[in-house]
Amino acid sequence: MHIKLKNKKLYFKDYKVKCAVGKRGILLSKKEGDGYTPKGNFRFKYLLYRKDRVPNIKSFLKKLIIKKNMGWCDDPKSNFYNKLIKFPFKYSAEKLYKKENIYDVILVINYNINPIVKNKGSAIFLHLARKNYKPTRGCIAISKKDMYLLLGLINKNSKIIIS
Repeated sequence: MHIKLKNKKLYFKDYKVKCAVGKRGILLSKKEGDGYTPKGNFRFKYLLYRKDRVPNIKSFLKKLIIKKNMGWCDDPKSNFYNKLIKFPFKYSAEKLYKKENIYDVILVINYNINPIVKNKGSAIFLHLARKNYKPTRGCIAISKKDMYLLLGLINKNSKIIIS
């Protein structure tokens, strides 16, 4: 199954759901820290989740539990750029274990992963939305209800088409 993102909506099966995107919109030539969501067709790498908050998550994707020491490197100077890391960490990285719930469920979008190009953008996820679908720093965000619906439908062959 493929998911299409257009005009701040995700379309899949017979569903149309509201989503947030990067605060500057969608762009083909994304750069690190620019606030854009990357345009293109991407698979999902795996699912990250907070077991303490989401104990019975169901998905056909590979699942990893988010632990307190986990992060995602967003520093182009690091050899771990755009990869899952553990704290303490020498370079800049985004914490995945957060007080707010936006990272309780994360679908890692296979953007700039194989191969990784420095400064092309990192930590591009489909995660839970903030109130009022506040724009992201480049990710896509949906409601918890819509995330659970989506998780029951996608698998390792699913793609998200961002246009």
